[in-house]
Amino acid sequence: MTIRVKICGLTEPSAVAAAVAAGAAYLGFVFFPKSPRNLAIAQARALALDVPMGVAKVALVVDADDATIAAILDQVPIDMLQLHGHESPDRVAQVRARFGLPVMKAVGIAEPADLDRLPAYEAVADQILVDAKAPKGAALPGGNGLAFDWRLIAGRKWDKPWMLAGGLTPDNVAAAVRLTGARQVDVSSGVESAPGVKDGALIRAFVAAASA
Repeated sequence: MTIRVKICGLTEPSAVAAAVAAGAAYLGFVFFPKSPRNLAIAQARALALDVPMGVAKVALVVDADDATIAAILDQVPIDMLQLHGHESPDRVAQVRARFGLPVMKAVGIAEPADLDRLPAYEAVADQILVDAKAPKGAALPGGNGLAFDWRLIAGRKWDKPWMLAGGLTPDNVAAAVRLTGARQVDVSSGVESAPGVKDGALIRAFVAAASA
């Protein structure tokens, strides 16, 4: 079974090339100043222009206003927006209507009650990213290398496409896929040699392990 992989937080042409060569279905570009993976718009444009057709380019933003999103989309050829902050379902619907692009909403999971938030987002987003909830006081909403208890979503079905994220690595992604039934997975820190520095060998290993 082929699992669709998203490599998120790409910052260098070599990492983009490695992700494409490995067979990633999505490439994620981060627009969040607090992140070690943050890109200036000009940097992101240069990277995105090297992505071949058929590989989805995703812009990750955190509680961004319309002006910020518009500035990104004016310069960077993006296929999907990923909302990774505290955006409400209404805000997700607004962004989708305003910009005319598919929207993926990240929802942090740490305990069973967190799953109750998913239906409202599923109703308005094109995809759901089921991620590990960031610890209280964390500077980053994602990319912290933390996993949640995958048993919380074992056997769960959603009507919209969804993606599993949070603490995935080449060593555990196959087990995560088996337990959750995920058909799509997202990785950032799990394929890095240092914060924000992607490792081509780890990218290749992750994509191979996801579909093993």
